[in-house]
Amino acid sequence: MEDNNSIPPIHTKPSGKSHIKGAFEEIKVFLKELLDIHEETDRDTTIEMVKRDISFKGHNAWILIFSIFVASIGLNVSSTAVVIGAMLISPLMGPIVGVGLGVAINDIDTLKRSLVNLAVMVVLSVLTAYLYFLISPIEQETPELKARTYPTILDVLVAIFGGLALIVAKTKKGTIASVIMGVAIATALMPPLCTVGYGLAIGNWEYAGGALYLFAINSVFIALSTFVVAKILRFPLVKYANSRRRRNTAKLASLIAILVMIPSIFLFINLLREQVFLSNTKDYVENQIDYPGAEVVKYDQDYKRKFVDVYLIGRPVPQGQIGQWVEEIKEGRDMEDVNLRIHQGSDQSSEIAQQLTSDVRAGILEDLYVRNQQIVEDKDARIRLLEQELVRHRASGIPFQTISREAKINYRNIEQLSYANSIVTDFSRTDTVPTFNVRWNKSLSNQVRQSEMEKLREWLQVRLSLDTISVQAIN
Repeated sequence: MEDNNSIPPIHTKPSGKSHIKGAFEEIKVFLKELLDIHEETDRDTTIEMVKRDISFKGHNAWILIFSIFVASIGLNVSSTAVVIGAMLISPLMGPIVGVGLGVAINDIDTLKRSLVNLAVMVVLSVLTAYLYFLISPIEQETPELKARTYPTILDVLVAIFGGLALIVAKTKKGTIASVIMGVAIATALMPPLCTVGYGLAIGNWEYAGGALYLFAINSVFIALSTFVVAKILRFPLVKYANSRRRRNTAKLASLIAILVMIPSIFLFINLLREQVFLSNTKDYVENQIDYPGAEVVKYDQDYKRKFVDVYLIGRPVPQGQIGQWVEEIKEGRDMEDVNLRIHQGSDQSSEIAQQLTSDVRAGILEDLYVRNQQIVEDKDARIRLLEQELVRHRASGIPFQTISREAKINYRNIEQLSYANSIVTDFSRTDTVPTFNVRWNKSLSNQVRQSEMEKLREWLQVRLSLDTISVQAIN
């Protein structure tokens, strides 16, 4: 029997908190699927590939030598395209990645091989570049060479993210050649080594040391990125039969990792502070150092001594305004200890005459040369125009009556003489040519007529002092 008093089931709606929790779970799952690289990681193949690329023998050695020659030529003629082409074929990344992986998986044999081959790679590259720049007839410094003489914070960031991209690409199943080539270009390991060879060839130890410093920074952070990714992806540690050796190996690998990481952190912080100093002081000089009638011709920044030297020309700036600038620059962020020094051209006791470098003077001379060259070209064009006008004036001022009487006396066989100015063009220039039309006695033979025509033309040229004239016979 049906119970009419039974209560139907009640369907409750999920609460707001449940909705939010569900949304967060969905986002979490989505991000995990988007960013997770564990599933497609082939650890064994990656380790095998890295070990295979470490060695510098045979083909790899010759490819390195040829690519160093190509890169040196590109740097020598300041051709970015040639330098990029050289980086595409250079096998420089193998030993550096091997160092990071060897430390990460406690593989001392791989670490030793990587360090030995890294040393071979550096010596071979520098020696090749040194020999090229030693025999190269082009010795002047180019922007491409100068850009590789000292590291910046951007170089460190490129090395970090380039190294991460490289090792992540290597760990993926299959080979991503385009990624590896792109990293080879971005991290720019080869140009600094070529610049070291250039510095040694010209005897500039500062260039050689700065370029080697840049290469070392790139190498350290690429190896460090490899180490971090290998640890995150839990690459298997090398197993040793002797447990004591395994522990010693693990300790040695950890010690090497710490020795690499700690200086790298300090280096990164120092380069970051230097870049902030250069950026902030540049921004202040370009936007705040402004006085009517005065102009900034150049400024120098010295991070180590915290000096900013600004050189002005034009109207003298009062000391009160200079004092205000000196105080204002210290109020900027991270610029409390910056010393601003203003040098004015009107101050005979200042060092501006000595401090204005040759490139500034060369720039002024070049500007003057360009202006004078333009003035000369304008004057030449005006002279040509006046010469054409003079020719027209002479042609239009011919005393025809006198010329016709003299012509009749000298050439009795002339029956008629007419004169007009003909405007002639060859489609590149237009000129006005005085033209005389002559009718000769019909009894004259053609030979005599041609002879008389030539004499008449020569006589008219001398008589009228004209270089260009036309004499034509009419029937």
